Amino acid sequence: MTGPGRRWVLHLDMDAFYASVEQLTRPTLADRPVLVGGAGPRGVVAGASYQARVFGARSAMPMSQARRACPHATVLPPRFPLYKAVSTVVMEVLGEAAPVLEPVSLDEAFLEPPSLAGATAAEVTAFGAALRAEVRARSGLPASVGAGSGKQLAKIASELAKPDGLRVVAPDDERSVLDPLPVRALWGVGPVSEAALRRLGVTTIGQLAAMDGREVAGVLGSAVGAELHRLARGIDDRPVAPRGAAKQVSAETTFDTDLTTMSDVHAAVARMAEAAHRRLLASGRAARTVTVKARTADFATSSRSETTAVASTDLGTLTAVAQRLARTAVGEGGIRLIGVSLSGLDESPPPALFEAVASADGWTAVAAGPADPAAEPVPGAPETPHRAPAPEAPWRAGDDVAHPAHGHGWVQGAGHGRVTVRFETRATGPGPARTLAADDPDLTRADPLESWRL
Repeated sequence: MTGPGRRWVLHLDMDAFYASVEQLTRPTLADRPVLVGGAGPRGVVAGASYQARVFGARSAMPMSQARRACPHATVLPPRFPLYKAVSTVVMEVLGEAAPVLEPVSLDEAFLEPPSLAGATAAEVTAFGAALRAEVRARSGLPASVGAGSGKQLAKIASELAKPDGLRVVAPDDERSVLDPLPVRALWGVGPVSEAALRRLGVTTIGQLAAMDGREVAGVLGSAVGAELHRLARGIDDRPVAPRGAAKQVSAETTFDTDLTTMSDVHAAVARMAEAAHRRLLASGRAARTVTVKARTADFATSSRSETTAVASTDLGTLTAVAQRLARTAVGEGGIRLIGVSLSGLDESPPPALFEAVASADGWTAVAAGPADPAAEPVPGAPETPHRAPAPEAPWRAGDDVAHPAHGHGWVQGAGHGRVTVRFETRATGPGPARTLAADDPDLTRADPLESWRL
């Protein structure tokens, strides 16, 4: 079935994005298992290469569990500024292919190119192949693309295409693709909905599609049930549209060892407030509400918020409020997690002629200068931003370094006054490893983006 009304939605997903960026920019790792995330006892996997996934490692898994599953994997700290830069290039490619783009995260997006309206499956296949080729040419990375009559089908098709593939679901093939899949493949079906359907003997999308709509509504609720029943039958007319601005910006971290003093808590709150503040500045907005979240060693979580009439972009103000809130948010016992979020965002803040300053009974407006225009934005990400260690800190595995004689490299290991560096980038291919004195004055910290630029 083709014609002027035939709709084609595409979904592009960068394969194992964080790990793929690491393998691209550190070519020695190209065919090896890689885990990206925190290496401490409470670290979480942010990304796992396909070579690590075959051993059972995956994103969102505790790093300790992933390392047990794949003990020979290389573990690297995340480099979010680099991932954001690569993502920007990928989104530029997609933006050139379609006037309207719906990014879902750094590594995936929907698009509905007007040129494909009424196209045949063969024409969509050619378009998708060219799109994948352009993404690889500009970013250096593989991507999987799925295409179908709506966002749900396009997303499922891209999952079926992984890794590094293309899957176009033609109209006549929709039922053969959807029907055998588990109901969890549908958006909105979580463990609770899956269990409710299983009690009725419904485990596949085809079985859900065959149910009476009233029965689905009775099991899952009228609104959710109706939407899921439509998706199961391949009916998905949701538009591809730019996502609205985030309603809040935040940062949080889980500590390797519990914090036991208020001075440590205040220091952690200040770091999280600074990270959230950078995202606030990057969004071009100001915040009226500060929220502090604290989780104790026994996983009890509490939060405290404060809202004022005056939106602020002043780091000192926001930090002071967050630290004051922390005094009541923190309970007895050690603290394993601290988070700070800024919300009540002003979409179009006026010039900062006045800033809110914390006082005993609220915030008071006083004259202030403009925000620092040189403030470095922190890209959004599911993890705490990776911070380069202070100059006096020891070298860590994964640090980017530069040497006047050997070029750009990354630290493979350090200790006992020595540091082993693999000197290589995306452009050089696999490079040599050299062991240097840890205090070698020629060895300096480097911008992670230099490992990706050609």
